Amino acid sequence: MFRQRLRQHSIPAAQHNQAVFAFKLAREATGRTDATYSKKGSRAELQKDPQFAEAFTQAKARVRNMELRFVEETDPLRQALLEIYVAVALGTPYNDFETH
Repeated sequence: MFRQRLRQHSIPAAQHNQAVFAFKLAREATGRTDATYSKKGSRAELQKDPQFAEAFTQAKARVRNMELRFVEETDPLRQALLEIYVAVALGTPYNDFETH
């Protein structure tokens, strides 16, 4: 399950709704960090922009090449608490717990 989810985030053909982490990295790289709720500036429109498309491709490659470590926690409550604790303790910049 973990490998399948990682693959979704990093395969070259992954779209914005599959590779959300890479999409977030591409937004950051291109300075287009604000989400829009109209067609102009939407995720689908961003993917059509050559500069953004290249940043998205590079971000998927970056995710594909990341070194990962994980801890398995099967209890949902402990899993949620562990994720919050680790994000705070390590100061992870991409675990902001905001919806997208």
